[in-house]
Amino acid sequence: MRVNFTVNGRPQEADDVWEGESLLYVLRERMGLPGSKNACEQGECGSCTVRLDGVPVCACLVAAGQVEGRDVVTVEGLADYSKHRADAHPGAGCAPADGCGTSVQQARQWQAKGAQGTDSQTGEGGELSAIQEAFIDAGAVQCGFCTPGLLVTADEMLERNPSPSDADIREALSGNLCRCTGYEKILDAVRLAAARQSEAV
Repeated sequence: MRVNFTVNGRPQEADDVWEGESLLYVLRERMGLPGSKNACEQGECGSCTVRLDGVPVCACLVAAGQVEGRDVVTVEGLADYSKHRADAHPGAGCAPADGCGTSVQQARQWQAKGAQGTDSQTGEGGELSAIQEAFIDAGAVQCGFCTPGLLVTADEMLERNPSPSDADIREALSGNLCRCTGYEKILDAVRLAAARQSEAV
C-alpha cells in the first residue's frame, strides 16, 4: 500500500508498505530518519518515541497504515517544531485544557527548515530545541540510545506543563528506559529546560 503523511512538517509518501510494517521501520529504513531507535520493538523502552498528531507514541507499535493523513514529529524535527510552537504561543507552553498547546491544525502549518547548506527532505534542523540544549548542558546524554525518545517525551510534557514537579517529570518519563545514566542527570535536564522556559516568559 501507499501511505501519505506528514513528517516534521513535510508531506511524505511511502510506497509498497507491507500491512504489518511499523511506523518505526518506515521512518528509519524508508525515510532515512534514524533518530528514533529500534530497541525492544514491544513498546516497553520508549527509545522510538515520536509525536503522532501531537501525542507521544512508540513508533514500533504503530502500523504504518495508521498514519495515513496524519502528522509525525521525530527527534530530527524537534527543534523546528519547538520554535514553531514558541512562535504560535509566545510566553512558554500552557495546558491544552486552557485552550492552548499545539493543535493538529497548527502543527500542519509548520515545516522543518533543514540544516543550512543541505538539501534535507527529512526535516533535520541545524539548531537545537531548549530540551536538547538542556540535555547537553546537564550531561544527560551518555550512550545516547534512549535520548531521542526522552527528548520527544520531555518536550511534549513541557508543552503541557511548563512548570513540572519532580513527580510530574518522573511520571511523564516513566515509559522511557535508560540503562546508563541512573536518570538523575535526565531529571536535571528537564528541570533546567523548565527553568529556562519560565525565565523566557
